[in-house]
Amino acid sequence: MFIFSIAFLSGYSLPPLSTASASDSAIVTSTDNGRCLPSPLPSPPFPLADWAGGPLIGEPTSLPDYAMQAIQKATKKTWNKWNNTGIHIYGWVDAGVNGSTSKQTNLPMTYDYIPNRPMLNQLVLMVERDPDMVQTKKIDWGFVLNGIYGTDYRFTSAQGYFSNQLLKYNHIYGADPTQVYAELYVPQIAQGMLIKVGRYISPTDIEAQWAPQNYMYSHSLTFMADPYTYTGLQVFIRLHKQFQFVASVHAGSDMAPWGASAQPNGSLMLRWVSKDNKESIFGGLAAIGKGQYKDGHDNLQQFAFVWGHQFSNRFHMMTEAYYMWQFNAAKGGTAIEGPIIYGQGGGEGPIMPGRSEAIGMVNYLQAYLGAKDYLSLRNDALNDVQGQRTGYATWYTSHTLSWSHHFTDFIIIRPEIRYDHAWNRTGVTPYDNGTRNWQFVAAVDICISF
Repeated sequence: MFIFSIAFLSGYSLPPLSTASASDSAIVTSTDNGRCLPSPLPSPPFPLADWAGGPLIGEPTSLPDYAMQAIQKATKKTWNKWNNTGIHIYGWVDAGVNGSTSKQTNLPMTYDYIPNRPMLNQLVLMVERDPDMVQTKKIDWGFVLNGIYGTDYRFTSAQGYFSNQLLKYNHIYGADPTQVYAELYVPQIAQGMLIKVGRYISPTDIEAQWAPQNYMYSHSLTFMADPYTYTGLQVFIRLHKQFQFVASVHAGSDMAPWGASAQPNGSLMLRWVSKDNKESIFGGLAAIGKGQYKDGHDNLQQFAFVWGHQFSNRFHMMTEAYYMWQFNAAKGGTAIEGPIIYGQGGGEGPIMPGRSEAIGMVNYLQAYLGAKDYLSLRNDALNDVQGQRTGYATWYTSHTLSWSHHFTDFIIIRPEIRYDHAWNRTGVTPYDNGTRNWQFVAAVDICISF
């Protein structure tokens, strides 16, 4: 499919956009991007304007103000006082429905893992202040506090953060404080340094935990298998417009430092972009430590690599690959107690002595259709060598086609179709609670920001 996509790009071009609408007459990307290179991607319609590896030191703050606009309408005086703090309050609700050939569960597909019924995936509230990292004169500060409620809490949950909802009781719906961190910006070190302390999202993925920041409704198999959040100290240092690196120490994959399974880990990642910002590489060690599965919880070690490439103003792609491992792991990963619901629960699987490995690859190819629309084609593969991530030792592939449409700046709809297949092993049937080796799903979500 990936080779077909490249052939498509080299042999086909879309007709010119209509000039009937000023918004569609040209593809507009950010030219005023602070101390950073001009952003390569138009956002909207794409969820992000820059390649992976952020936040970018030197880039202007760009946060939505939907909730703050309501305050402004209520009282100008209150708005002026609030605006001076630099604090932004906003959020979104994301809900979807799918039709699946599976009847019991869509896993290992995420996030729409419940088959043939509507789901409230995410209700998220963000409280955020970003430091001013364009200026180079003074130290500045920031913070992020956010919580999620919905079925997606299952994938953000970390041991030690109200995790009994999932790990002990296996609730379908739950809440999770996914990001809780403070920031300090120090412009006098190199070309700027940003320090984060607290719980933060894994920096490596193309896909994000947050619905508005994703190309599609569903997520790839690779995203399902790797870490979601870390808790610790994270440092970004900008060396040049084209180079930025991030180093951290943390308590392990999806674990609070006070959790029973916490173990010291480190990471070191480097981001490079070309002078025209049409090429990007971000990669390195996302987690390195002893890698011991402990007290029923994974401690995943990961080397990850993300490549972004812009073919033209209309077409770009994002590719990610990783190698992940741990030692003496349980088949199926972190133990989820409680009743078996939609394919998860029932306690810990058998321990597999020695090293367990997983290899993941995903490619996103995007086509710009206009100021409100784009198409996305995702092809991905996961080799769960011993079954540590999914409970089944096999190669998986999935292929997804999605269309995203913005009704307004704050209402997005994303229909998609997807086909999954498990290969290599006779009798391995990981789909629909172990009853088949393939799955077809048609799904759609709507994301409303506020």
